[in-house]
Amino acid sequence: MRLELDFEKSVEENASLYFERSKKSKRKLSGLAKAISRTKGAIAKRPKENPKKEPLKKRKPKWFHQFRWFLSSDGLLVVGGRSAKQNELVVKKHLDEQDLFLHADIPGGSACVVKASDPIPETTLKEAAQFAAVFSKAWQNSLPSVDVYAVSKDQVSKQAPSQTSLATGAFMIYGKRKWFRKTPLRLAVGVNAEKEVISGPLAAIKKSSRIFAELLPGKQSASDAAKRILPAIKRKDEKAGISLDEIIRMIPASGIEVKIPE
Repeated sequence: MRLELDFEKSVEENASLYFERSKKSKRKLSGLAKAISRTKGAIAKRPKENPKKEPLKKRKPKWFHQFRWFLSSDGLLVVGGRSAKQNELVVKKHLDEQDLFLHADIPGGSACVVKASDPIPETTLKEAAQFAAVFSKAWQNSLPSVDVYAVSKDQVSKQAPSQTSLATGAFMIYGKRKWFRKTPLRLAVGVNAEKEVISGPLAAIKKSSRIFAELLPGKQSASDAAKRILPAIKRKDEKAGISLDEIIRMIPASGIEVKIPE
């Protein structure tokens, strides 16, 4: 220990000075200990403002999550390819005898399949037609509407005309088609009871989600659109636990205008 001594004072006077200082320090320490005790008691009585959040449970993916998809107002699954390769996969692996195939009447778009009941309700067909319209080149071309057709499995073929070939994701359609003329390009985005981001026709999304945004052709990128949609969802459901990437995956890649309902 190093001490400073006053050489103008005697040893006894220096000792007395430090003795008085030590008594003052002890009194201060006693008061400080009481203050710490009072503070700890007050903290213990205060309600917890920010309870620890429970970790989000990772959702187990279903087979159709790799594709574009939605559940119709009638509860039927509609799936569509995200690319030419996925269009091939949707048709070859998931288009069954009782299902229907839908596509917008414009080159480039999602090959959509309604996983069927017998018969498929007209409401589901109209919703599936709108889904096929949205995820087609009609959206990128900012068209307000486009014609969509539906056919059965046996009308869809990879058999090209003589001396020609079909590119990946392209099909020949034979026979009579069921038409959905001037199908409007509108999409809705929401979060269902399983905390999944869902997108599809407004009527179908309203039935599965109280939270939604409406999309139509515009000028925003998918990323910018998602940045508007995410806060709107979280304002109504803080526990949704969704990310921008999940929203981006469920909407068109570009050319979007977002409408947030009041």
